Amino acid sequence: MPVDGQAKLAVYKFSSCDGCQLSILDLEDELLALAERVKIAYFLEARRHVDPGPYDVGLVEGSISTPEEAERIIDVRRECKFLVTIGACATSGGIQALRNWADVEEYKRTVYAHPDYIRSLDTATPVAAHVLVDFELRGCPVNKYQLLEVLGAYLTGRRPQIPTYSVCMECKRSGNVCVMVAHGTPCLGPITQAGCGALCPSYHRGCYACFGPSDSAGPRSLCRFFMERGLARPDIVRMLRGFNGYLEPFKQTSDEYESDHIRYG
Repeated sequence: MPVDGQAKLAVYKFSSCDGCQLSILDLEDELLALAERVKIAYFLEARRHVDPGPYDVGLVEGSISTPEEAERIIDVRRECKFLVTIGACATSGGIQALRNWADVEEYKRTVYAHPDYIRSLDTATPVAAHVLVDFELRGCPVNKYQLLEVLGAYLTGRRPQIPTYSVCMECKRSGNVCVMVAHGTPCLGPITQAGCGALCPSYHRGCYACFGPSDSAGPRSLCRFFMERGLARPDIVRMLRGFNGYLEPFKQTSDEYESDHIRYG
């Protein structure tokens, strides 16, 4: 934490869609107040000018998906005193991690006219698989107010207050009727960490687990519940392998259901 003056902030992009960086810019009025305490030293999404490091805080969006990124993240870690990964891609591998269950070389041959020009890792992994991360902030995209909470906590020298309970709690607070109980809609809300404000259930849709598994997630129990109501194993695998499919315990459970499908059909 800086003793006086402004903390130098750096924002980095790896393999991602830029949505979490846009969440920073979407802070609007809060961003003006934050600018009094934080100097945006490196943020190519927002400005061309770059102040040299080291930086007090580094925010990293995106998964590690190429050899160049695997090397670059080590340099980023050296530049930043406090490193925070933001969003599903940086904290779990994101949608890119779907390649981890597939043949990447086959994808290259199918998609690209000259696949020999493409340099890609066989797996897309979270930043924490490569370097030490001081704090992980989930979401697809990240919740902008949670991001503000993390930065504020750093500036005041306290631990961020980020909820780890499930989306069901947010549904109850919003007065939503449970989509599973009332409509039989498959929903991952009971095993997903809060942070979205129960956005999808509020519009009568099942949760897609954008914020990854909650602290007390029990995907095996929920998946048994789905199967008892007629959901097939392949459908359960697809549900778990979404935005945060490579995070435990989602990964382990989806692997088990895929193996069972291959074994029993």
